[in-house]
This record gives sequence, structure tokens and C-alpha cells, in this order.
Amino acid sequence: MIDDSPPLLAVRGHTPALALPMVAIVGSRNASGAGLKFTQRIARELGEAGFATVSGLARGIDAAAHSASLTTGTIAVLAGGHDRLYPPEHAGLLDAILPTGAAISEMPFGWEPRARDFPRRNRLISGLSLGVVVVEAAKRSGSLITARFAAEQGREVFAVPGSPLDPRAEGTNGLIKQGATPVTETADIVAALRPILEERKLPGRELDAAPPDGGGTDDSEPAADERARITSLLGPAPVSIDDLVRLSKSRPAIVRMVLLELEIAGRLERHGGGLVALV
Repeated sequence: MIDDSPPLLAVRGHTPALALPMVAIVGSRNASGAGLKFTQRIARELGEAGFATVSGLARGIDAAAHSASLTTGTIAVLAGGHDRLYPPEHAGLLDAILPTGAAISEMPFGWEPRARDFPRRNRLISGLSLGVVVVEAAKRSGSLITARFAAEQGREVFAVPGSPLDPRAEGTNGLIKQGATPVTETADIVAALRPILEERKLPGRELDAAPPDGGGTDDSEPAADERARITSLLGPAPVSIDDLVRLSKSRPAIVRMVLLELEIAGRLERHGGGLVALV
């Protein structure tokens, strides 16, 4: 649910992992030993708490986050096509991700990633997630682009504080000054995201769960009165999709379906930060 969402995604791996609530973990490619160790700890503990981790399969912090959450589910967002990995030496890591996690790309097969493709990838990393954790980032780090996308998309932004003498902490310390939630333990992240999970009624860890009926019927079609109730909550003033879910007492899938119908009909306008309004 982002304003500039891609028209299609190529996905491979264990697709039920995409139903889990997700937290992105990003940071420096030239990470410190302490940064890598802390990343592994929070990725492992987030997995134990029922979250999947999302990152960009890059060197450093990304690779540490993926490696530590292989058993609980991790999502790799690729800058190039599925057959053009960057960096290529992480092909083995990606193979280890796919049995319990997934790889996603909006680029066609054969697409070699270029510099401008990485910010495009970063918006998907934040877009998939409830929040983004930046572990280490220099002043001009690409991880700060991910954090900016997260703020624009209405996601939570977390930053791990570091020494003022370490250039790799300059970006994360700057995020905290700008209002990001400081993180010194995994509980800081979980405490901020649990209320969002409860409000949205997102599923917990049910990677292999079957539908309650045992069947595969789609119950995301809104009833006429439900469609009218959701539409009545909209107006020319932008309102958040989260508020629509809460006020309409409808499931998020139903609200999204009604919004999609209105958008196709040319009656809906999307704004930044997950806000929508009637045209």
C-alpha cells in the first residue's frame, strides 16, 4: 500500500511468508562488528516475536539481517531481475532464504541493476514493512533514503544510536534528532508495532496454516452495505487507510477492495503517507 506501487511483482520462494507482519532492517554495507552482532540479535528476536524481516540482500547489515532470520522468514527485495543478483556472491544466501522466505523484484528478467534502481528498491523495502530499523548509516547512506520513504509512506522509523565519533553512526544519530524512535533492544521495536498490529488485526505467525474452512474461497468481496459504509467515511479531506479500517470496522482487505474500486472508477485520489480522499 504505497502511492507509487509497481504494477506487478515477480516473487519466488515461500509466498505465505508475505502474510506475516514485516520489519525492515537496513544499514551500512561497511558495517562494524558491533553493528553486525546487534543486527543479528534483533533479526533473530523479531522472528521469535512473529515478524518477518525485510532487507535488500546487500553486503553488511542487510546480509546479517537475512542470515539471522532464515528459520523464521525473511524477504529479500532485489534491485535487478531475479536472474541478475547484486552482489552476485549472495546467490547462496538467497538460496537459503527461499525455503522459508521470499525474493521480490519489480524488474524484468535480465535486468542488470543500476545505481538509480536501488532507491526504487528501497521504497519497496519500506513499503512492505510496518517499520524500518536503521542500524548503521553514514551521512549520505542509501539507508537514509529507505528511512525517508518510510516516513513518507506513514511507516515507523527506528534508529540504533551510535558513537558520535563513528562516521557510520552519523546518519542514525541524525534520524533520532529528527524524531526516529531510538532502539537499544528488540522490545523497543515490538512495543511500538504491537498497537498497530492489534488495530489492523494482522495475522500472527501462521506460515503453514490452512484457511479456517479448509477451502480456498475468497471472502474479500465487500457486501453492499459495507461498501456504502466505507465510502461514506470518505470525503474531499484526506483520511488515512488505517482510520478507515478502524472506523468502518471492516477487514483491511475489504477496505482495500473498496478503495481499489473507487480508484478504478476515477473517484479516489491517493496522497502521501497512506492518505486517500474522494475526487
